Amino acid sequence: MKIKVYGSQNLRSLPCLPGEPLWRIVPTRDENGLRLTDFMMLIPRLKEKSASEVERTSGYIHSVLTLHSEVVFADLNLALNLLWVSLRPKRGAMSEIAAAIRVLVPEAVLVANQAQP
Repeated sequence: MKIKVYGSQNLRSLPCLPGEPLWRIVPTRDENGLRLTDFMMLIPRLKEKSASEVERTSGYIHSVLTLHSEVVFADLNLALNLLWVSLRPKRGAMSEIAAAIRVLVPEAVLVANQAQP
C-alpha cells in the first residue's frame, strides 16, 4: 500500500503498512512546529468504480492539492471512500480547496474539519 503525500513540492509516495491508522501517520505540526488543520471529504461509491475512474478522480484531487502550497498531507482511502487533507492554517483555505475538489469531483462531500485558531 502507498500513502500519497502532497505538498508544495512534488508528489511523493511513502511506503506504509496496510491498515495503518491515520493517527499514526498524519502530521500534526509542520516543519516549523506550527499546528496543522485538517478536513475530510467523503467520495461515495469511489471504491466501486473502475480502476481508470479511480485514477482519474485521484488525478483531479492531486491537481487541486498541488495548487495549494499550504497542503502538507493527503490520503485517499478507497476502503472508506474518504479523502483526508492536512494543511497549514490559512483563512478560507479549507473552503477553497474543498470547493475546488467539488468542481472536478461533484460527488465529493465535506464531512468534517478541524480548525485551530
